[in-house]
Amino acid sequence: MANHSQLGFQDASSPIMEELVEFHDHALMVALAICSLVLYLLALMLTEKLSSSTVDAQEIELIWTILPAIVLILLALPSLQILYMMDEINEPDLTLKAIGHQWYWSYEYTDFKDLTFDAYMVPTMDLPLGHFRLLETDHRIIIPMESLIRIIVTADDVLHSWAIPTLGVKTDAIPGRLNQTSFITTRPGIFYGQCSEICGANHSFMPIVVESTPLTYFENWSSMLSS
Repeated sequence: MANHSQLGFQDASSPIMEELVEFHDHALMVALAICSLVLYLLALMLTEKLSSSTVDAQEIELIWTILPAIVLILLALPSLQILYMMDEINEPDLTLKAIGHQWYWSYEYTDFKDLTFDAYMVPTMDLPLGHFRLLETDHRIIIPMESLIRIIVTADDVLHSWAIPTLGVKTDAIPGRLNQTSFITTRPGIFYGQCSEICGANHSFMPIVVESTPLTYFENWSSMLSS
């Protein structure tokens, strides 16, 4: 959950988000090194008198041609690795289908019979004490922690986007098309997200709540709703 005046990312709750945060820090350090070098060279040009032989040196031209290529490679390799990890889905433990509507979400647990529900935002006047305004829903998505969850996302009317920042998940919901992504929660907790596509007047009132629980609690919850 994000806090007021927070400058960084939310605490990562999935391996993919941990990789994304590490790559973000890695890219920032590279950008900081480049900016420091450029500022140093600018200050040097303003304070020192450069000779024409230095400006026309072939060695300098070779360095500023090869060095940017090396920097791009250092950024591209970990980025491609993370993209592959985000796209690869092997034998999920649970499959969940999310359908976007104006302006609420419908969910189907495809591994269970008749386990479906709609998730609407809880109005402020009905919000229980201690819950978050504009983020709480009347039905939460219950999932077992430390299990590979596959999310199949689509929409019924217009474009939506199923996104939970702390899990590193953001998938567009497109009418007539099925998109999929996956995640693994590394700890129990409640994770909040929202529709990240401008889908209409009530776009900001489509929250997403995922509750990660131990496997035994999930089995009890699913058997109770399926019966």
